Amino acid sequence: MKATGTFNADLKPIDGYAEGINDIKLNRISIDKSFEGDLTGTSKGEMLSVMTPVKGSAGYVAIEQVTGEIGGMNGSFVLQHFGTMHSGHERLILEVVPDSGTGDLAGISGSMSIKINDGQHFYEFDFSIAAE
Repeated sequence: MKATGTFNADLKPIDGYAEGINDIKLNRISIDKSFEGDLTGTSKGEMLSVMTPVKGSAGYVAIEQVTGEIGGMNGSFVLQHFGTMHSGHERLILEVVPDSGTGDLAGISGSMSIKINDGQHFYEFDFSIAAE
């Protein structure tokens, strides 16, 4: 199944444990999102990111729990993010954490892609739900 739509993200720096050295900047950030379209709901999570001294090279990992409705089914699931940028070329992976689905979304698996056009965030979520 496929779900598409838009989302708004509110990212805020929060205190972190580690500090970068040699011009490496380590960051910890809270994530609050609202989803519209085929997936409606909200998410909360945290991101760890790194900025290198080389412009256009960075990385991040994040975990967010999405709660809402998709295809008439209600529940929650967890997305795990892995992203890198090298000289402006991006690689981004968002996958559902196995066995993280609750409610009608128990057994959900899948992956999400994100695009940003003119400041607007778009998602495309390919997913399936295993019969229990």
